[in-house]
Amino acid sequence: MPESPFMPKATAVWLVENTTLSFRQIANFCNLHELEVKGIADGDVAKGIKAYNPILAGQLSREEIDLSSKDHGRPLKLIERNQEVVVSKERKKAKYTPLSKRKDRPDSILWLVKNFPQLKDGQIAKLVGSTKNTVGLIRNRTYWNLSSLTAKDPVILGLCTQLHFQKAVEKADRRVKREKKLKEKEQKLKEKEESLNNNKEDNSNEIN
Repeated sequence: MPESPFMPKATAVWLVENTTLSFRQIANFCNLHELEVKGIADGDVAKGIKAYNPILAGQLSREEIDLSSKDHGRPLKLIERNQEVVVSKERKKAKYTPLSKRKDRPDSILWLVKNFPQLKDGQIAKLVGSTKNTVGLIRNRTYWNLSSLTAKDPVILGLCTQLHFQKAVEKADRRVKREKKLKEKEQKLKEKEESLNNNKEDNSNEIN
């Protein structure tokens, strides 16, 4: 399967709303079915999904979109990620965020809490270089300056890389799925126990 942009459905929503690309071009770029993209345009698919700008995210260029918009037979090309993951055995150093960007941290936390509630406070704190306490205050809407915050994408602000952001979201999604399966399993066991207890009571009543 060809490499797809991060948050393909949200990217497709943006491309449908902001370009004249064909459904097929968008579908091929986002690794979606053409009918799924048509459903997005009709408002039947991806309801509630916030559009994700692939240009600001560094996944597409305006020139690339313009070229493909003029030729619907031309496929969109994803900008290759130049950043590679470097595995080091050395102890990780604390992330340093320039003073000019520190004021953007609360805005980014608000954006992450709103759009990716499955992320844990610790994950968000690590992504933007903040603290779990600050994340918790913003999530609970008890942050001292909450009314003046404006939700902003941390990748666009340069507080974290697209790669680290994507890995954090994928990890959170896997955890949510595990927790859901565990909850369903516990519910089934509970229902089974209740059924057995009810059967015992019925048998006891019949004997008496």
